[in-house]
Amino acid sequence: MTLHLTGDAAADALLSDDPFALLLGMLLDQQIAMETAFAGPAKIQERIGTLDPATIAGYDADAFAEVFRATPAVHRYPGSMAARTQTLADVIVREWNSDAAGIWTAGDPDGDEILRRLKKLPGFGEQKARIFLALLGKRLGISAPGWRDASGPYGEDGCFRSVADIVDAESLGRVRETKRAVKAAAKKA
Repeated sequence: MTLHLTGDAAADALLSDDPFALLLGMLLDQQIAMETAFAGPAKIQERIGTLDPATIAGYDADAFAEVFRATPAVHRYPGSMAARTQTLADVIVREWNSDAAGIWTAGDPDGDEILRRLKKLPGFGEQKARIFLALLGKRLGISAPGWRDASGPYGEDGCFRSVADIVDAESLGRVRETKRAVKAAAKKA
């Protein structure tokens, strides 16, 4: 299944085909536009020639931060997000034998176990882990028992809460509307 998150066919194909790219896009999805965050893996691959977790983990930290700073920037906080990306890559190498998909496939885990594994990743708190689990279930068809329950409200059918609900430009707009309404309600309270 091809994801439609960036508005760029090549970047979306990379996210659809490379589990580490998708995980990395989710990591980058904070304090920048979602399309920019999920286009980040394609920018990194274009600039260093690979998204191999071992290569990224072992890249010189200063040089990797420069990869993030190059125009157009990978992230508005290039130094900290480059470091967080390298930390994530290191975890994937050490704990998952460079196989990011192992997080949701190794040992045939259920939804609760996948959520637990995601929350252990650097940069993945409760909400981000639930959203990513919903993305796996809704858009990539993982069939782990209990994934919907483990992903909380993000796993609900017919909602437009997160990146997990985006299939085209219209659904992207609906997700943005929902996020604006949630922020407005939080401000009011």
